[in-house]
Amino acid sequence: MSRAGFISGRGLPPAHEAASEREATPKPDRLRDTEMDDASLHRWLTRTWRTPPGLIGALASVDHKVIARRYLITAFVFLCLGGLNAVVMRLQLSGPQRGLIGPDLYNQLFTMHGVTMMFLFAVPVVQASGLYLVPLMVGTRNIAFPRLNAFGYWVYVSGGLFAWVSFALSMAPDVGWFAYVPLSGPEFGPGKRADVWAQMITYTEVSSLAVAVATIVTVLKQRAPGMSLDKIPVYVWAMLVTSFVVVFAMPAVMITSTFLILDRLVGTHIFNPAEGGDVLLFQHLFWFFGHPEVYIIFLPATGMVSAIIPVFARRPVFGYLGLVLSLIAVGFLSFGLWVHHMFATGLPKLGASFFTASSMLIAIPNGLQIFCWVATLWDGRPMIRTPLLFVLGFFFIFVIGGLTGVMLASVPLDLQVHDTYFVVAHFHYVLIGGSVFPLLGAAYFWFPKFTGRMMSERWGRRHFWLAFIGFNAAFFPMHIVGLWGMPRRIYTYPAELGWGNINLFITAGAVLFFSSFLLFIFNLVHGALKGAPAGDNPWDAGTLEWATPSPPPSYNFERIPVVAHAEPLWAEREIMPVATGLRVDAREILVSTVADAQPDIREKSAGPSLWPLLAAAAVGGTFLYSIFTPWAIVWGALPLAVTLIGWFWPKGNPEDEE
Repeated sequence: MSRAGFISGRGLPPAHEAASEREATPKPDRLRDTEMDDASLHRWLTRTWRTPPGLIGALASVDHKVIARRYLITAFVFLCLGGLNAVVMRLQLSGPQRGLIGPDLYNQLFTMHGVTMMFLFAVPVVQASGLYLVPLMVGTRNIAFPRLNAFGYWVYVSGGLFAWVSFALSMAPDVGWFAYVPLSGPEFGPGKRADVWAQMITYTEVSSLAVAVATIVTVLKQRAPGMSLDKIPVYVWAMLVTSFVVVFAMPAVMITSTFLILDRLVGTHIFNPAEGGDVLLFQHLFWFFGHPEVYIIFLPATGMVSAIIPVFARRPVFGYLGLVLSLIAVGFLSFGLWVHHMFATGLPKLGASFFTASSMLIAIPNGLQIFCWVATLWDGRPMIRTPLLFVLGFFFIFVIGGLTGVMLASVPLDLQVHDTYFVVAHFHYVLIGGSVFPLLGAAYFWFPKFTGRMMSERWGRRHFWLAFIGFNAAFFPMHIVGLWGMPRRIYTYPAELGWGNINLFITAGAVLFFSSFLLFIFNLVHGALKGAPAGDNPWDAGTLEWATPSPPPSYNFERIPVVAHAEPLWAEREIMPVATGLRVDAREILVSTVADAQPDIREKSAGPSLWPLLAAAAVGGTFLYSIFTPWAIVWGALPLAVTLIGWFWPKGNPEDEE
């Protein structure tokens, strides 16, 4: 790597600046962007940054956009599978004493529904959105650690396939997505179902940690020159905070699943009270991850809302500093709420009171965000388009979820409704209202960036109303039936309890909500194939991802932009300043300082490689075999060591390492 020697200019650099840069170049055979016109620059960058052709090239790709698209498509497949699980469960519960499925299959269905939605859809899909958008928004050519990013995807896919193949073989987990002991322990969980849960968790968390590390480094060290901390887009701030929460929260659930599998396979007694263990330790460890998990899903969604609203309000977001500080506050506070999931376990009342207070306290920064968004719309000139409709639907649904969350923070009420459908309703209002509705709005908003085409506005509005009505019809009555005493996790109920009609109504709403996704798929496919051409910036947005062609080229930016405003495309409508000096005959990125984003050094970016795929195969095989014998960890270390040696073996010329 070498010290950066960048020149800022507008468009192409003047001839004397380009000559000065050539004179400063130590190696005359190194081509830099200061020496080329736009056409030549495009040809060189395309050749340098392209994904190699063919199947091998596709498997070896490290382009953040390619990996992100794979994440998104895979996560959407898992969403459909999890949704089908939910529909089958609702059909079973649509009336008393239904015989559509039995209790064993029902237990597998509701476990796989929760596991799929939480671990295989919700977290991966928001992280994948960041993988695609964050490098574009901060003005860099690829994400940090691109091979680690590719490795994370392959591990994620192997974990998802492992879980769903086990379901097809009737080996799927049947202990809930939380897998409480002693139900999941060796005494009450014979067979391999709980082992599948434990190792699937490890797959997905390794993947999430890889994405989080790459995102953190990209945001802190690869921003465009001039993009100081007070000019970072709010969405990028949301992804940065989310990534830090992942780094601190995910190890807790990995430890939990590892302890569980040690109890089951090795004969330890970490969670066995008869031998000095503690079953509540499992819940403490799990929920120390589990509640931040909710905000790992929610925080990126709030970043999406903060990106969509200013564009359709036609003004910069109100209260930028307040939004950023509230994101950071939510990230910190999310680690102090886990015990409100455990109020019914007999904890000391004084301790429970502190967690009641913290559970209510987190409503303050969340309320501040909503105030800033409403103020932005109030002071702007809103254009009601499909992305904004989903944001407005998010306001309504999430506020209801927040209010019921404050209710559940009260210990006396929580003790009454803890294991009822009231909690199911609250959970879905928070996660679907707080994540899926913003995500659908973001899909309509950034679809032109991904494809260069527009989705249908007419079908988009129909999709919104079908989803909004179906969701509320399905989940709002669950509050009522929960207050009537209907418990969670039951596969049937007696007719004399009087829950039949309301459950039939809930099932109809669930089918309506599921059908809205069929409409979304139709609009998605139709838009990709026949949608109207979008142009580079169809919404006239102000952030850097819209400064590139739609869809972006493999290298993202021909010349790295120089940022002087929080909305650079609104501030520099004629032509944007650029920084020059990067090589075009090798993959090179600009590394900048953390606080002020001043150009610091040029850094080589890793190229396509099959080693991440091979390393993921070694890791996946080790995890799979380990559910049968703990010796798999020992023997699996050998192929993993081989792949890691191949991955990190020095390559290239010595001068490339300068």
